[in-house]
Amino acid sequence: MNSIDKHIVAIDLGTSKIALTVAKVEGNDVQIIYYKETESAGMSYSSVYNVTRVSNALSSAISQAEEELNIKITQAVVGMPKFPIKKVNANAEIGGRGEDTDITDEDIDALKSFAQDSYPLENSEKEAIFGAVAQSFSDGENFQIIEEDIVGMTSDVLEGNFKIFIGKRSDLNKVDQVMTRCGITAIQKFFTADTTAKAVLNRSEMENGVALVDFGAGCTSVSIYHGSIMRHYASIPFGGKNITDDIKSECQISEELAENIKLAFGACMPDKLQSLSEKVIQIRSNSSEGDKSLSVKYLSEIITARIEEIMMAILYEIEISGFADRLRSGIVITGGVAQCANICNFINDISGYKVRTGYPKHLFSHQGCEGLSNPTAATSMGLLLAAKNSANVNCITTQDPGGEEITEPHTENDETDDDRPKDIFGNVIETPETQEKPKAEKKTPKSEPKKTTKTPKWKEWVDDLFTSMNDDNV
Repeated sequence: MNSIDKHIVAIDLGTSKIALTVAKVEGNDVQIIYYKETESAGMSYSSVYNVTRVSNALSSAISQAEEELNIKITQAVVGMPKFPIKKVNANAEIGGRGEDTDITDEDIDALKSFAQDSYPLENSEKEAIFGAVAQSFSDGENFQIIEEDIVGMTSDVLEGNFKIFIGKRSDLNKVDQVMTRCGITAIQKFFTADTTAKAVLNRSEMENGVALVDFGAGCTSVSIYHGSIMRHYASIPFGGKNITDDIKSECQISEELAENIKLAFGACMPDKLQSLSEKVIQIRSNSSEGDKSLSVKYLSEIITARIEEIMMAILYEIEISGFADRLRSGIVITGGVAQCANICNFINDISGYKVRTGYPKHLFSHQGCEGLSNPTAATSMGLLLAAKNSANVNCITTQDPGGEEITEPHTENDETDDDRPKDIFGNVIETPETQEKPKAEKKTPKSEPKKTTKTPKWKEWVDDLFTSMNDDNV
C-alpha cells in the first residue's frame, strides 16, 4: 500500500487560550511540527460569545504559524463547546441484512449515523446533535454486546443503544463564523470529551472504571468510563478563570496579575505547605496605595476553596451517574488547573478516590515543540488522534521556493460524504489503516519550525513583579 502525506491543523478554542497544532502525517507516522498556545479573547464557558474578538485572536495565531512554517492554512479540525450539553438515550435498528451477513465497522458507523440523524430534536432551530457514543449492541437474540465483540458476528438484524449529546446550534454556527472570517474551513468538529480521554487515559483505566475531570478555564467537565465505554458526561460552568477571579477580587489586583500569581505560586492544602506558608509575595504597585503583600498560605486558601467547590459539583455528577462505586481506577485530572501543586492529594482527601494527573500520552513524534507534555495540551492531542485516520483531511498548502502555492491533486473521489463533519464518538483506533491511493507528490515546508526558547510570560511576570520569594517549590 502506498501512503499519502498530509497535514492536520488542530485548533483548541479555549476560554483563556487558543492552542494551534500542525502535524505532518506520513502513512502511519504522525509528526507534530508546530504547537503554540496564545491568549484567547471573546470566549466564555468554552463557547464563542464575540465572533470578532475570537476571529482576531485566532487570525493572529494562524498568521504566526503560517509565517514560521511557510505554509498556508486552509482547513482545520476544531473542538466543540463543552457546556451546556444535554444527554439523551436513543435506540436504532437496521434489518433485512441477510442472516449470513457479517457485521462490520462500516455497519456500526451507519447505525450510529442513523441514531443521530433520526433522533427527534425538541427544537431543531436551536439545538444540534454534537455526537453519539455506543453503549451496547444486539443481534436480535443476544443483548448487551460491546462494539468490539459484535463486529465479525453474522446477523440479519443489528440494534444499538446510544447516548446522544445535544448542544446549542448557535454555538456551532459561531465557530463556523470565526473560521470563515479567518479564511479557513472547519473540516471536522469534535466534541472533545471522548477525544481528550483517548489522549490521556490508558486502556485499563477505561476498562476498570475511571472519571476524567478536565479543568478548563471556563468550565470543568467529567467523563466517566467503564467497560471501555463512556457511560456519563457532564460539565459545570466553573473552572480556572473562577480561581483567577477570586484572587483578583480578594487581592484587589488586575486579572492578568492574578493569573500570573496563580500560575507561579498556586497550591492546594495550605496546612501542607510547611515553611512556605509563612512566605509573603510582594506585589509591586504603581498606584498611590503602595505595594501589596500576599501570603502564600492565604493564596492557597483562596485556591483550595474554589477547587473544593468545583469538585463537590463533579463528585455529585459521579454519584448520580450510577458508577460511583465502580471507579476502580479512580479519578484522572487534566487541563490547566491540574498543574496546581498538591491538587491530587487534596482531591484524594475529599473524594476517597485515588487521583493522578493526566498528561497527554506520547502518541506522536515532534520536532522539539514545547508544551506538548503539559495537561493543557491534552485537548489538542485528542483532536489529532481523532483526525489522523481521516483520508480527506489535508489542512495546508505549502510554498515552493518561488512563492507559489503547491496544492494536492484533486480527484472526483475527494468530494464525498467523508468531507462533512464526522461523528465525534466514532471508533478512534491508535493504528490507522493506510489508504490504497497513489502517492501524491508534495513539497514540504521549506523551513523547519523554529524552536521556541522564549521564557513563558508568567515567568517574566514573576521576575518583574514579585520579590521576597526564593526558588523553593510548593
